[in-house]
Amino acid sequence: MTEQINIEIDQGVALLTLNNPPLNLATLESTRRLNGALDELAADPSVLVLVVRGAGERAFSAGSDISEFPGYLRDGNVVEKKLRFENETCAKLDSFAKPTIAALNGLAYGGGLELAVCCDLIVADETVKLGLPEIKLGVFPGSGGTLRVTRRIGAARAKEMMFLGEPISAAQALDWGLINRLAPKGLASNVAKALARELAKRPNVALQACKLAIDQSFEMPEDEAIEQVLSLMERTFASHDGAEGVRAFFAKEEPKFSHS
Repeated sequence: MTEQINIEIDQGVALLTLNNPPLNLATLESTRRLNGALDELAADPSVLVLVVRGAGERAFSAGSDISEFPGYLRDGNVVEKKLRFENETCAKLDSFAKPTIAALNGLAYGGGLELAVCCDLIVADETVKLGLPEIKLGVFPGSGGTLRVTRRIGAARAKEMMFLGEPISAAQALDWGLINRLAPKGLASNVAKALARELAKRPNVALQACKLAIDQSFEMPEDEAIEQVLSLMERTFASHDGAEGVRAFFAKEEPKFSHS
């Protein structure tokens, strides 16, 4: 647990809370703490699923703390002072080996949305507003949103979000494929945790392999991606969970996966 990032772990589910209310703005310090927390959780074998949420009711995260921007404008060094490390931190969440879920409440704007789309699944409160308003500040999304949002919703819709900078509703985000599930008002965290608990019961070796195969399908030629799948399948079939899944099928029992 840190001042701006809180971590709780219960029965394989790690709950990481962005704790800088009311808007959970991303600062240089909070990004450093998030980066370290992700390293800590990645190294913890007890963590089977990661849920990321924002503290309070007003926002998952409304993005960067704009009060820090004048310093970047003066020295023209925004990449080295902010964006390179911010992108490294987002990449750690994006490549987190185990399943990840973002639970959105209130606002998910700018860097907050860019962080959310690093997660495998996104659950949003039905009242959530999602936006990439950077263009209104004379800039554009610089922490992976141009890649990860576009991969989720396609270039035309991504350009609409980023060129206009206007927020969209949670219902529209669901229709576009930007998020996975809607939750009743105030219950996004509960729904995300229930989903995480369900995933924690699944064979974690297979989940990790499946996640890697899907993610690398964007980065590899088709023949290389298929070879990667075959290699990952070899490992999952040889795992304890692979044997347990087959045993339980023939025994007509619920499998008891080891999660390791």
